[in-house]
Amino acid sequence: MEMDLLIHNVRVWDDKPLMDIGIKNGKIVAIEEGIKASATDAIDAEGRAVIPGLVEPHMHLEKAFLHRRLPPVLGTLEEAIRVTGILKSKQERKDVLDRSRQVLDMAVKNGTVALRAHPDVDLIQGLIGVETVLELRDEYKDLMDIQIVAFPQEGIIKSPGTIDLMEKSMNMGADVVGGCPYNELTWEDTKRHIDIVFEMAQKYDAPIDLHADFSDDASDQRFASTAYVAQKTIDTGYQGRVSLGHVTSLGSLDPDELKPVIELLRKADISIVTLPATDLYLGGRNDAKNRRRGLTPVRALNEAGVNVAYSSNNIRNAFTPFGKADMLVIGNMLAHAISFGTPAHQAAVLDMGTINAARSIGIGDNYGLAVGKQADLVILDTYQVADALLDIPARSWVIKRGKITVVTQHKSTIHRHGCCGAHDHGAKDHVCETASAK
Repeated sequence: MEMDLLIHNVRVWDDKPLMDIGIKNGKIVAIEEGIKASATDAIDAEGRAVIPGLVEPHMHLEKAFLHRRLPPVLGTLEEAIRVTGILKSKQERKDVLDRSRQVLDMAVKNGTVALRAHPDVDLIQGLIGVETVLELRDEYKDLMDIQIVAFPQEGIIKSPGTIDLMEKSMNMGADVVGGCPYNELTWEDTKRHIDIVFEMAQKYDAPIDLHADFSDDASDQRFASTAYVAQKTIDTGYQGRVSLGHVTSLGSLDPDELKPVIELLRKADISIVTLPATDLYLGGRNDAKNRRRGLTPVRALNEAGVNVAYSSNNIRNAFTPFGKADMLVIGNMLAHAISFGTPAHQAAVLDMGTINAARSIGIGDNYGLAVGKQADLVILDTYQVADALLDIPARSWVIKRGKITVVTQHKSTIHRHGCCGAHDHGAKDHVCETASAK
């Protein structure tokens, strides 16, 4: 068989020899040692590690790079909502496109092959977020797959007219029905918000992605909706089609309170997407002692078999004043925050940014590093798969549907002057290779 692309000498598994990967018609057709075949294009990975393409399941493009437009002073969630609301009212199409492209270009260079965007759909900025991502979805179609969520940031019940905007978004081509149930005035309205989202999703046969329970605690019922969402998912037969972002209030529950909620999440096959850059930054702001980390209980969820993924969420705005759309950076941050440092834990975090993230946005069946899967791969400038989160290496090659989309080359030279210093570290019989000038 003639291949479209043949990757030689690549580290697929750390405990096995180097492999070759054969790709044809956008699919992986072989992973073997020493493939003998002709190919239109070839890469010699020289022992570098390969992973499935990274997936960003939760990103706000139209709110990126607003950090210097109206700089926050306090850094709180309440201030972020207020500042962002002011800036949203001034959104202009070209500016939104330019800032969104900055994020997408970062993500592409960093090995992201699929992204779920959550543009706000509300009476403040209208449909500009959806309209711009629709344009960008086509513009970037050869570089990454983009899904669009119709996201009612300002609520549904307390913001009359939002339902119509969500309907328009779905008819324009949005893929996912979003929700923000805690942004309502009462628990009854929160439940109705969730019900409306499910009704709309069923109407369009679309998946659901909610911002849910974004709080330090669950004392306000509006921030304790996870169990209601999970039961609704089971009752409507929507298992495997619902994702929840943030869900930080679960981290405040006692183990006995948490256990039945996690069991419901597992039965409902709901994906939890933790957003560590934002949640660590905003969480626990009112704690004077033993400040909470503000994350959903990733360890307990993962151990119970709930599908846990992570994502960048925001890039450089009042909610998250950092970020460069790099899933390995976020994964490293998450591993530190949840004390996932053993080899098995680090491997689990890498899965959360690849396999689990793909599953959370519904592309798991055609995704992965296996024969028959879509050839969306990243070859890292490191030589062990297990070092991906340690090194946060350059993405030497990014491959989307079997085509090379990014090539990165980094060169760094240490200029040693005089003795290299090895003698000072106890090296025996060392001969300094740097000759001194005569």
